[in-house]
Amino acid sequence: MGKRIPIIVGVAQVAQRENDPLVARAPLELMADAIRAAVEDTQATPVLQAIDSIRVVQGMWGYTNPARMLAQRFDLSGVQTGLTSLGGNYVQSLANQSFLDIQQARNELIVLVGSECGRTQARARKSGLALAWNPATMVPGSDPTASDGVTDRPEFFLGSNRSTRHAAELQRGIRHPVQYYPIFETAVRYVNSESVATHLERIAELWARFSDVATDNPDAWIRRRFSASEIAIPSNFNRLISHPYPKLMNSNNHVDQGAALIVTSTDFAKHLGIPEERWIYPLAATEAWDHLCVSERDNLYSSPAIRLAASSLFEQTGLGIEDLEFVDLYSCFPSAVQIAAREIGLGLERPLTVTGGLTFAGGPWNNYVMHAIARTVDLLRTKPTEHALVTANGGLLTKHALCLYSGTPPGADFSCNNLQAEVDATVKRAVKVEHIGEATIEAYTVMYGAEAAEIAHAACLVGDGERTWANVTDPDTVLAMTKEEYCGRTGKIDGAGNLTVFH
Repeated sequence: MGKRIPIIVGVAQVAQRENDPLVARAPLELMADAIRAAVEDTQATPVLQAIDSIRVVQGMWGYTNPARMLAQRFDLSGVQTGLTSLGGNYVQSLANQSFLDIQQARNELIVLVGSECGRTQARARKSGLALAWNPATMVPGSDPTASDGVTDRPEFFLGSNRSTRHAAELQRGIRHPVQYYPIFETAVRYVNSESVATHLERIAELWARFSDVATDNPDAWIRRRFSASEIAIPSNFNRLISHPYPKLMNSNNHVDQGAALIVTSTDFAKHLGIPEERWIYPLAATEAWDHLCVSERDNLYSSPAIRLAASSLFEQTGLGIEDLEFVDLYSCFPSAVQIAAREIGLGLERPLTVTGGLTFAGGPWNNYVMHAIARTVDLLRTKPTEHALVTANGGLLTKHALCLYSGTPPGADFSCNNLQAEVDATVKRAVKVEHIGEATIEAYTVMYGAEAAEIAHAACLVGDGERTWANVTDPDTVLAMTKEEYCGRTGKIDGAGNLTVFH
């Protein structure tokens, strides 16, 4: 090992449950709270003044350069400011880049921080209140390099704002994660040859185990054990959202949560007097994106990017699945967990979260993985000889970043491999934006309104295997699609993109 060794030396998670939106602390205030607590977690007093970079994960708020605002709040001068674009992958990607920057002596001590106040935002909307930090004109994730008259831009920007929606999807009204991930779910169900009832029971049991973990996580938003039946069966609390998912299988974004990480080198940590028992080492990382548009993917039940990234990660470190004591798979929906577990080679019976996941621990939009890493650090400090895997997912099972951590010094320099060339070389499916005629349903979901099932969105295969998209609006068919397996059935798409299923 010839380079500096990057480490995490401080972590913190914060939350608020204030009911009055006008009294509740803003996201920037939660970020400041998280930084203070992370500094305290290092158990060394000089840390705050040693910060030379503050990097913020983009959130659903209107700050242009929150890192600058935080630096001013702590009276720090000459601090590099940073921001990411939107995406659940960017916490781990930001951490990976920060580990490299420390390793290559571009920085001495970096703070990573993020927060969301989705609960407060929702309460403000319901009450018709305007929040100063959430202007109606905000465009979260807008490019900080844009020439729009804003003068205070972050000096460091990580991310991409390329669209991940294909025209074929958009013209059928398919644009939101709550539509895509249940489509992936039915594809998983069909390839596993499961009945609708058996499959629902299985994923409800999976999610019940996630809720079990949340009960032992002091920072989880919901620390209550839910049974598989409570998760699977609709209720006033657990309304149907999109087949086969009720509310308790969706990410819980109505949370006010923040988290921070402090990254430095072993040498600088010694200089600051940070005790070695606080140090956690990133061993290696990998990143890769699946084909940007869901329409172009070979199938809807796999992720070549996760498979290749995980394989490279284990190859870099010489570790295997059997060496993992702790695992946190990105868990916005059950399909994301199942696909990741399958590609990595992890059994669904083992613990796959350290937090409880985005439903129970909390899903603060893009910043969940900050909480997952913070919890991982806490756990590794209790078992420093063990290893942990954290995965991050952005977009529509699109953007992936993985990292292995340990409380024991690595045997080699930290590395971060990008597998994009290999992923780009995998099969791309041809897409038909317009199709009239016969089609076979590949995967689908049914979207619910306030009272009942309203419409089904279906990925269909036509011709020589091209993919197209269609909607089912016939009420009887839509209802039947929630009770019977419709993957593999054929029908006819008309000029308006409506599918009539042959029975």
